[in-house]
Amino acid sequence: MQTKKVLGAILAFFAAAAVFSLEVDRGELQSAGSADTIVFKNYSGPHSVINTIQEIRQIGGVLGEPVRANPTQAMTVGSANRYSVIHAIDITTTEKLDADIFIIGKGATVDHITNLRRIISGYLVSAYGYTERDADTIATFVTVYNAVYRGNMSVFESKYKKIVLDNISASKVGLETDYRDWPGNTQIVIPLSDIAGGLSTIDTSVISDKQVVKSMQGEDDKGIDTRKDMVDIKEREADNAQEKADEAQKTADAEKAKLIDEQKKSAQAQKDADKAQKDADAAKKNADAAQKDADAAQKNADQAQKDADAAKKNAEAHPNDAQAQQDAADAQKNADAAQKDADAAQQNADQAQSDAEQAQKDADQAQKDADAQAQKTEEQAQAAQNAQNEANSAQATSDQKRSEAQAERASIAKDQQSLIENSAQGADENTIFGLKTMDEQGTLSAIVRMNVATGALVKESPVSLIRGRTVYEDGNGFIAIAGANGGNGAIRLVVIDKTSLEIASESADLIAENSMLVQKDGSYFCVIQDGANCFLGKFNNAVETLVKSPVAIKGATPITIGAKGILVTDASGNPIVLNPNDLTQVK
Repeated sequence: MQTKKVLGAILAFFAAAAVFSLEVDRGELQSAGSADTIVFKNYSGPHSVINTIQEIRQIGGVLGEPVRANPTQAMTVGSANRYSVIHAIDITTTEKLDADIFIIGKGATVDHITNLRRIISGYLVSAYGYTERDADTIATFVTVYNAVYRGNMSVFESKYKKIVLDNISASKVGLETDYRDWPGNTQIVIPLSDIAGGLSTIDTSVISDKQVVKSMQGEDDKGIDTRKDMVDIKEREADNAQEKADEAQKTADAEKAKLIDEQKKSAQAQKDADKAQKDADAAKKNADAAQKDADAAQKNADQAQKDADAAKKNAEAHPNDAQAQQDAADAQKNADAAQKDADAAQQNADQAQSDAEQAQKDADQAQKDADAQAQKTEEQAQAAQNAQNEANSAQATSDQKRSEAQAERASIAKDQQSLIENSAQGADENTIFGLKTMDEQGTLSAIVRMNVATGALVKESPVSLIRGRTVYEDGNGFIAIAGANGGNGAIRLVVIDKTSLEIASESADLIAENSMLVQKDGSYFCVIQDGANCFLGKFNNAVETLVKSPVAIKGATPITIGAKGILVTDASGNPIVLNPNDLTQVK
């Protein structure tokens, strides 16, 4: 059987040593480790309604379904009073980032960062097909990122598109560290890098920048496991991007080969067009020369006809002059021959002009073909450039993700070595657990861990509602009654983890507000509140109910365990003895 100790015994030690004053400022404690460390303040008591992890994840899962169905369309989904998402997408521009804006409404009841991350993780799984593990990692970084940059509009303005900025405000953007400030006051920005990017849909570089990692390094475990998971995601992103880069480069090379072929065609087409234009110019020159010859021939014909007309007039004036008659006939014969030559010259000129016009048409068509080929070549050049740009972008993404992963691996290794060295130096050997009073009446307490050598407060449990000042150490946890009635709160028997000092498990049964807690032979006894009645309950160290007394008792009854049984006060105020095995009344 594991050794069990009542922490109340060490309270006397704390009271005797003034150096171990437990009146520590809680806000100061929350910033322990680093001034830049984000420490979320959660409600860590038991709840009146206990949802399963799957039920909590499904809150986000439901929100993701409409986005998955139409990821490129801007939309708002969910309940404004509880949980909603603004899918802020603008596909008309590639400048800056799109984003999902996760909003916690006034009626939301999430009160622990772990459950908030589960909701966001459920959304990422549903909307974008992430595995649950990857979604959990991204959700953790998203919450720290939004806490680091809470209200810092200049950071968001530098990275996000107008559609995102139109849906956020400086008073709400990001995530407060205190869960009480979340409802109605939270706009968690989830940067989207590539809607169709699969593993790279969420921009992991943005949510894991130096400030975010620096904050995580201030945690007790330096956030190593989560940071390792992010490195793993980035390495897979790098591999995916490299595959895309390789394929894109093949496409780019093929497009370049096509470009070379089109350039050759374009050069030949222009060469043909230039030759056709040269031929057209020569034909035009020939046509002009032929027309000039035709004009000269016509001029000569006109003169010959003029001479013939004069000879005819002279012949008419001297009808008896045989020579005049012969000269007139010869002159007309010459004029007719000259006109025939002129007509032939004009016909030749017309043909030359027709040939020139056809040559010009051929030249124009050749140039048109050359221009069309040039346009085709230009389009191919753009296609080749686009393909190369895509290859370069994918390669740059791969190089960036791999560089980030390598740098973070080196940082993680350094932090791991630091933790190992601290452990080797016995950093935990000088610490001791105890209780700190949380109210003026001393009825509520929290477990604290103190360094007895320095007097420093090492860690304080967020479970600040331990009742009755009684806590039992059992294995890797502490058993206590904790919580408060009202709202979403409840009083239950809980196990508080020694390392995180948070609730690891809680009883299914509610516990009476003023119940004692007593341990005997590995079992724990306290009063169960069942409606208006109370019963003695027997629990194991996993706070599972083993037995509940059949007889009702007082909620504030003393619980006295003796050799003959357990003495309690029944509901009528009478002392009775119960069998410690089955809690039946001993007659």
